[in-house]
Amino acid sequence: MSQPESTSQNVLPTWVESSLIKGMLRGIERESLRMQSDGFLSQAAHPRALGSALTHPHITTDYSEALMEFITPPQDSIKKALDYLSDIHAIVHRHLENDEKLWPLSMPCMLDSRDDSIPLAQYGSSNIGLFKTLYRHGLGVRYGRRMQTISGVHYNLSFPDHLF
Repeated sequence: MSQPESTSQNVLPTWVESSLIKGMLRGIERESLRMQSDGFLSQAAHPRALGSALTHPHITTDYSEALMEFITPPQDSIKKALDYLSDIHAIVHRHLENDEKLWPLSMPCMLDSRDDSIPLAQYGSSNIGLFKTLYRHGLGVRYGRRMQTISGVHYNLSFPDHLF
């Protein structure tokens, strides 16, 4: 019987370390709903301790006040991007209020039967802030607010100029 390969071997394909993609940057955007302790979507405003959803470079909201988005800056390694995302998560978890939790799945936590119980993201009274909220209102009219509570992960890449 053959022995299993050592788990210490690198499982990444060799092209990952290729000189062709040295200098490639990647960033991660992760969306996650805040939910109340009863499993329903949070009705609370974006936690003040996390800063302004309009201007914070790494912690913001997406469609709803309850739909948080975590954004890493471009990193030159997968590990650095994941570590940065992990740090953002730790900060957010420390500042969630009223026993809220982050829902871990893409499909939403429990939602009230009324679409208007999904609070639109609020970005303040500046023109850009009002525009962003109005835009989200339009998405709700066009596609329905429930559809906007589906969350996901975006993996962004930028290849180095020498590749082209």
